[in-house]
Amino acid sequence: MRKSLGLWGGVAIAASSTAATTSIGIGLGLMAGMVGLHLPAIMLLAFLPILGIAGGYGRLGRVEPNAGSSYRWIGRTLSPWLGFLAAWVNIVGTIVFMAYTTTVTGSAILQLLGQASLHRVAGLRLDPDSTLQATLLGLVVLIAAALVSVRGVELAAGFQKWLLIFEYAVLLGFCGYGLFVGDQPFSLEWFNPFAIPSFEGLAQGMVLAVFCYWGFESVFSVGEEVRDPGDASRSGFIALTVMLVLFLLGGTAFQRVMPLGELADNGAHGLTYFGEKLADQPLAALPLIALMFSAVASLQAAVIPTARGVYAMGRDGTLGHVWTRFHPRYQTPYAATLLIAAFAVVLALLSLVIPTVNDLIFAAVNAIGILVAFYYALTAIAAAVRFRHLLRTSPLEGLRAVVGPALGALALLVVGGYLAWWLYDSADHFEISADNGWFALLVPALILASGLAVAAWARWVRKAPYFSPGFDTRPCSE
Repeated sequence: MRKSLGLWGGVAIAASSTAATTSIGIGLGLMAGMVGLHLPAIMLLAFLPILGIAGGYGRLGRVEPNAGSSYRWIGRTLSPWLGFLAAWVNIVGTIVFMAYTTTVTGSAILQLLGQASLHRVAGLRLDPDSTLQATLLGLVVLIAAALVSVRGVELAAGFQKWLLIFEYAVLLGFCGYGLFVGDQPFSLEWFNPFAIPSFEGLAQGMVLAVFCYWGFESVFSVGEEVRDPGDASRSGFIALTVMLVLFLLGGTAFQRVMPLGELADNGAHGLTYFGEKLADQPLAALPLIALMFSAVASLQAAVIPTARGVYAMGRDGTLGHVWTRFHPRYQTPYAATLLIAAFAVVLALLSLVIPTVNDLIFAAVNAIGILVAFYYALTAIAAAVRFRHLLRTSPLEGLRAVVGPALGALALLVVGGYLAWWLYDSADHFEISADNGWFALLVPALILASGLAVAAWARWVRKAPYFSPGFDTRPCSE
């Protein structure tokens, strides 16, 4: 693959995949129902283990840039089975996220058209609350994003830069204004994680906050296309720092403008409601436009690293050869890019005609934080094991590449494990509903079980070299 990506292109990929505007617009209101008026505290608390884990990603990405990233690093250091499961979790989780985000994107576009007084097209009444219309419109955006991604990461990153500039300008403007004009009294307790009402709320909030940071590692999946391997690490850290600032600013501004009841009640429409409280039309539409841009960018940023991941798996023989097909002109894994988008399209369409699929998607979105914690922790443990010698030879590097990742992994495993137990304990019967704890746990269990089945097929039927002892034992500059 062409080494066409620089530092700021990597930042655009990581930041777009993290999608701060979408997380603020949809996630903060939902999180407020769990942690109360402690949104800044939970975002700061979740940042600490993610920062530690990012140190492990950065070191691994510098010594072994690989399109498979965690899949290759975990498989090489810990176990190929664990490496395959980490990749599978990421792939399936991303496809589910894309299927969900298409509806969010389409709904935002329809809301914008309504605010522009365009309520009918070719005799059809446009309805932002119509799941069918929102999904179909979002799928058009997804397909377009996939086609742009086929042209290469440089073009995609350039497109995403302009979307990010607009999004962040709107966020900074509205949130900064909200800090000064909000009528809710400011309190330092908002930043105190020990004031969160319950450990259940803390665990739920932490997992959802980790989900908000999910995506910074996407820049390591394009590590083979970054000119300088160190730029991937720097891009990830820059994107994470920007995310932290935006989340703290957004959480504080939301709580200055909206009391807890309003914040929790508006949930997925938090950013739109926030904008309408601060400004009249047409300025009030700017946060909605920013949300739409964020959703579009995150769709594109999701398909790029996932396509690289399955390309690496095809290259190692754990998936079929079709995933390794390159575009003769653009030198990108075009088949993997289009297939990943196609799977997301199919899942989104199934959710329209099969109600249980829609419940499945919502349950997966709710439970996906547990899976993210799982593969983040595995990657961090792989870094700690692989670079443990640095504790003797270079203590400062050992702190970044061993101690930080190990502590971050421990924190995520404790929180994710506790949330899994809480979900199990919260229900006394099974019901196909996104609110049922047993059903919510079934989703990650099915993802892991399907991953084991595909890994077994790759190991014993495909006889993939990836599972062979000593596979890819080439030395790295560690």
